[in-house]
Amino acid sequence: MTEASNEPLLELSGVNVRFGGRRSEGDVQALRDLDLTIRPGERLAIVGRSGVGKSTVARVAFGLVAPTAGQVRVGGVDLASRSRAQLRGTRRRMHLIFQDPYQSLHPGMSVLDAVSEPLAIAGTDRAQRTERALAAIEEVGLFPVAEMAGRYPGALSGGQRQRVAIARALVARPELIIADEPTSMLDASIRAVIVRLLLHVQEKFNAAVLFITHDLALARHMGDSIAVMHDGRIVEQRPSEELIADPAHPATEELLTAARFARSRA
Repeated sequence: MTEASNEPLLELSGVNVRFGGRRSEGDVQALRDLDLTIRPGERLAIVGRSGVGKSTVARVAFGLVAPTAGQVRVGGVDLASRSRAQLRGTRRRMHLIFQDPYQSLHPGMSVLDAVSEPLAIAGTDRAQRTERALAAIEEVGLFPVAEMAGRYPGALSGGQRQRVAIARALVARPELIIADEPTSMLDASIRAVIVRLLLHVQEKFNAAVLFITHDLALARHMGDSIAVMHDGRIVEQRPSEELIADPAHPATEELLTAARFARSRA
């Protein structure tokens, strides 16, 4: 990899997010002085218990939530300096996969239209985007392809909707995939399929991945490195095997205990 290609793709510097506006009893401090860097091709898993701010990181990184303080840079450019049109262009470099992809799939759009939408936005002609979308639908294992292409999100299972979300990533060819708990609503067999498909997309395009989960075992599988979140902060970040072997923070110990318990019951 060249030196230029190792420049940070995504940087969060001193990011704070407070929901509720002005200080009051009802305010929630979701993120606290959070620093995060992802380089091209890197796989980083963020892990933590529910309510620690993991999903807020995903939304801040994608530009859906503006930080109360701090900076978010994509390719060295501060998102706060972007116009709405420029921000849409920046987002084309990224692909966000939600916990429930029904949030990102328009109920009135067929699978074919949903998968080809990133190409339509980019100005690809109809014939080419249809060809690429059908190829992506096949690549993620939605069969029979012609029948699945004509279905609508309401007629799909959760696992099928996640396959559609990954097919959208295939046609978009993003530099960064942000996956926010994409398997937590799925059973174990489907979860393994979705993880394999995500890794396939990542390897095919050498995309960076920000994978968010509450499951330390899954974080270990998906991330070259793991960042542990607690109370809106990253309290520990190290290479995955090193962190698992020698946790340094009580929050990591708790997650390890939970993972061992889940494994003993499997």
